[in-house]
Amino acid sequence: MSLFSTIFKSSPHGAMGMTTNQVMRTVCYATIPGLLAQLYFFGWGTLIQLVLCVAVAIVAEAIILSLREKKVRRTLSDGSAILTGLLLALSIPSLAPWWVSVIGVGFAIVIVKQLYGGLGFNLFNPAMAGYVVLLISFPVAMTNWLPAQSLMLNEIGFFDALSVIFTGYSVEGYSIDQLRLLVDGSSMATPLDHFKNAVGKQLTSTEVLAAPIFGEYGGLASQWINLAYLIGGIWLIMKGVIRWHIPVGMLTALFVCAFISTAISPDLTYPPTMHLFTGAAMFGAFFIATDPVSASTTPRGRLIFGAMIGCLVFIIRHMGGYPDGVAFAVLIANMCVPLIDHYTQPRVYGHKRK
Repeated sequence: MSLFSTIFKSSPHGAMGMTTNQVMRTVCYATIPGLLAQLYFFGWGTLIQLVLCVAVAIVAEAIILSLREKKVRRTLSDGSAILTGLLLALSIPSLAPWWVSVIGVGFAIVIVKQLYGGLGFNLFNPAMAGYVVLLISFPVAMTNWLPAQSLMLNEIGFFDALSVIFTGYSVEGYSIDQLRLLVDGSSMATPLDHFKNAVGKQLTSTEVLAAPIFGEYGGLASQWINLAYLIGGIWLIMKGVIRWHIPVGMLTALFVCAFISTAISPDLTYPPTMHLFTGAAMFGAFFIATDPVSASTTPRGRLIFGAMIGCLVFIIRHMGGYPDGVAFAVLIANMCVPLIDHYTQPRVYGHKRK
């Protein structure tokens, strides 16, 4: 290229930002700490679900793109289908039946993403929409979380996990319900489930938190998993892939709501740190709520959007019928994005506000 053509090249002259594929790959890389933590605490089922969900996502996207007469290879190369499958795989129980993964990913890709026009046109977060459909349609399968491996008498190996997912029974012939009986009864539920049920039986928060399923700052396993996702999320902010507004808004609102609730009735609620390091708080704040397509696009709007999710998560955890409310909170906030963006548009320089 000559000097003349370089000087008179059309603007903009700044360096190009990350491509869609680079963004998707970076987000996938950021989930690695959390993935490794889930693999350590919940066993090989996490990895099997990941491979299954990603494979189904790619196949579903390829089929629907062919039916829509779109360029399959070019569209698949953006990595969005892989990320959707990955996020859903990290959200469901590690030993959920294979058909749960297939239905959830299929709904997320075909209905929530492609039916609305593909990447960039979906109104809702595809992974969370798929998760909510599964949770409402198959509540038993979606709440069959096994406790941390350290609480079980026998760890579940790779072939046991593979057998349970595809046949419903381990190599030795145990069903998932029988596997859950291999631990103390107080450890069979997730931390949020256990806390809500115990408080309903008039136990104080101090008594509930003494159960082996809880750690110092959250659930025995989930406190480390949330910390791992926090590390990955901070890395995404440092890389410039996501902005800080939504995670800070969500986590701050959740902390403030929990702090006020604890101050009013300390025996009925667990400490604010438990809210932040139990359930899907960090995963939701950094990897779900920050979806650039379905989230708010203005600086003030992102803070409001994040704060709305944090408040909704707290309300659902304490008053709803489900132990965790991240998925529902994100979808409700997605519906409010047009309104939020409308009233938070930055003022154009030289024009008065109407």
